[in-house]
Amino acid sequence: MILVTGATGNIGSALLRELHARGAGPLRGLTRDTAQATFPEGVEAVQGDFAEPASLKPALEGVSSLFLVSRLGSDADILEAARQAGVEHVVLVSSITAQTHPHLGPARENLAVEQLLKDSGMAWTILRPTQFASNALMWAAPIREHEAVHAPYADTALPTIHPADIASVARVALTEPGHRGRTYALTGPEPVTARQQVEAIAAALGREVPFAEISRRQAHAQMAAVFGAEAADAVLDVTGGDVNDELLTVRDTVTQITGTPARPFQQWASENANAFR
Repeated sequence: MILVTGATGNIGSALLRELHARGAGPLRGLTRDTAQATFPEGVEAVQGDFAEPASLKPALEGVSSLFLVSRLGSDADILEAARQAGVEHVVLVSSITAQTHPHLGPARENLAVEQLLKDSGMAWTILRPTQFASNALMWAAPIREHEAVHAPYADTALPTIHPADIASVARVALTEPGHRGRTYALTGPEPVTARQQVEAIAAALGREVPFAEISRRQAHAQMAAVFGAEAADAVLDVTGGDVNDELLTVRDTVTQITGTPARPFQQWASENANAFR
């Protein structure tokens, strides 16, 4: 039994589809609202909330492998519940900032979760993806309203990754030998700037999308109001303010593990164009 948490999210939903298509199973998808979940036929939908680790006990019953995205709840309690349930292997989604910017608060938190997993006694595989292509959804509202997209560091190019590629690597780690005790840094196939991302979305829509670069100070004020000042600083550091060669490096890990080239940002934009219409 494989349990996919965050099963309606960008990574979890793609992972369930891949596992189902390849005949892996039995499969179970965890969601806070089973009534709203649409899973492939034969996938068992189970309800649970990371904020209440006790609610995960029924979902973990009989599970041998667990897919987990870090820092969505009390990871210590979630991992302990998994250990007590007899889970053998956990594939954890962390962040590439754990190695590129370990001094930042969110990266320290991810490193702490990684260590919790390593100390748990369960087998582990850690995925460290870079910036998600799906982060561009934060621009959906202004684009739908035919307004300009505003972003800092317009021409800093990061090797943004399609969430489905994270799912593909997770699928291999969950179902094939040789990946336990391994940590994988994951990137997309090429660097892409914020300006180029907006251009790709515009091409997918078949119309122009205005773009305006803003200062770090302006971006910080907007982000801090939503996420807090420390989180805003961390996001801005890793999207342009404090980039380093390791963060900018394009890696072929996705291809090596899955045998398929990583998906470019243009593909993500085409697949998700309706979100911007």
